[in-house]
Amino acid sequence: MSYISFSLIYFAASNFFVFRECSSLSWILLPLYIAGNFFPVFRLPRTRRLKNCARGKALLVEFLGSTALSIALFILSFTNLLSVDTIFENPKLWIVNTLLAVILEAVVFWNGMIRIFFSSEQLGIKTRIIAVICGMIPVVHLIVLGRMIQIVSDEIVTENRKIILDEQRRPQQICATKYPVLMVHGVFFRDFRYFNYWGRIPRALEANGARIFYGNHQSAASVETSACELAARIREIIQETGCDKVNIIAHSKGGLDCRRALNLPGIAEHVATLTTISTPHRGCEFADYLLTKIPQAEQEAVAKTYNAALKKLGDPNPDFLAAVNNLTASFCREFNSMFPDVSGVMYQSVGSKLNKSAGGRFPLNCTYHLAKYFDGANDGLVGEASFPWGSAYKMLTVKGTRGISHGDMIDLNRENIPEFDVREFYVQLLADLKQRGY
Repeated sequence: MSYISFSLIYFAASNFFVFRECSSLSWILLPLYIAGNFFPVFRLPRTRRLKNCARGKALLVEFLGSTALSIALFILSFTNLLSVDTIFENPKLWIVNTLLAVILEAVVFWNGMIRIFFSSEQLGIKTRIIAVICGMIPVVHLIVLGRMIQIVSDEIVTENRKIILDEQRRPQQICATKYPVLMVHGVFFRDFRYFNYWGRIPRALEANGARIFYGNHQSAASVETSACELAARIREIIQETGCDKVNIIAHSKGGLDCRRALNLPGIAEHVATLTTISTPHRGCEFADYLLTKIPQAEQEAVAKTYNAALKKLGDPNPDFLAAVNNLTASFCREFNSMFPDVSGVMYQSVGSKLNKSAGGRFPLNCTYHLAKYFDGANDGLVGEASFPWGSAYKMLTVKGTRGISHGDMIDLNRENIPEFDVREFYVQLLADLKQRGY
C-alpha cells in the first residue's frame, strides 16, 4: 500500500462521523487505522534502526496527507458542496468529528515523530531543538517538518545503499590488506571503548575485510612521548598478529607522532605505509601567534585544568602545553629537518578544506577565520599548504558553501555529507593499499 492509501485510511477513520456511508464501515476503518500505525509502509530497508526511520517518515508523510484532507473537509463544511450536513445544520456532529480528527491525527503525528527522533542519526541536536521550538508556530512548523522528513529520507536511502554495497562486495574483502591497519588518533582525544574517534569508519573497513588496531596512546603529549608510546604499540601488534609490518593511518598530530616513531630504532622495518590525514606537517602559524600573545600564566592555568581532566580519563602523564607547542610552524620546521622520511616506507597524505566557516561544526567554524588569516585556506584548524607529505597527496572538498572539515575527515559528527562519503573514502584507501601489495 502507498502513502496515499494510508493517508486515505487515516482520513476516513478520523471523519467517519461526517459520512453516513463511512459510519457503517467503522468496524474496519479503525482496525486499519491501528494497523497503519504499526505498519505504515511495507518496503523497508535492511536494519532495525532504518526500519524505524522508514516507518516514522511514512507516518509523517501520511499525517500531512490525511490532515490536509481533513482541513479541506472542514472548510467545505461551511458550504453545501458536500452531501452531508453543513456545520451550521449540525454543529454538534462537526464538533465531535473535529475532536476525533485532532486526536487520531495527533496519534499518527507523534507516532512518526517519536520514531524518527529516537532512530535517526542524521537529524542532529540542532534540528531536534529547532523542531521543539518551532513545533507550535503555524506554517514554520510545516517547513521544519518537511525538512526533517527530507533529512530522514536521505538517511534511509544513503545508509541502505551502503549496506547493500557492502553485502555485495563482501566476498571480495577489498580492505583485507596484507598487513593489519593501525589507526592513530590526533591530539586531545583518546581511543575510548564506547566512542570511537574514527566514527563509523572502522566498522565500514572491517565489513570489507580490514583488521583494525588502535594506537591507545595519550590524548595530549609531546611528539617525542607519543612516538615512544606508538612504537611500543607497533611492537605489540607485531607480536600479537605475527605479521611483519603494519599499515598506519594517522590523523592530525598523530601523523607527526608516527613520523617520529618511524625514526626510532627498529620501528621502520615494521611499518609498510604511513597515510597521514589532515596532519599539520608544516605546523600552524596561528598556533605560534597565540602562544606569543597569551600570557604564560594563563597558558599554565589552562594546561593544569586540562591535564587534570585527562588524568581522570586515563592519561598517566598528559602534557597539554607540550602538545600545543609541537603544532607550531616553528617546531615543525625544525622537526622536518631532523626527522626525514625513512626508506622502505611508503608515505602519502590527505587534506581537506572548508569553503566557508559555516561549513564546519563548532568549534571549527570559529577557528576557521583565525586559521585563514595566518595559514590561508584550511579545514578549520590546519592550512592547506601544511597537508602534503610523501609520494602522493590528495586534497578533498565538496561544492557549495560547506567543504570538508578537520573533524569530517574522521567522521567526528557521524554526518552524511553530500558528494563525500567518508566511510567509502577510507574503504577505497585500503582497497588501493591492498592492490599495491600492502
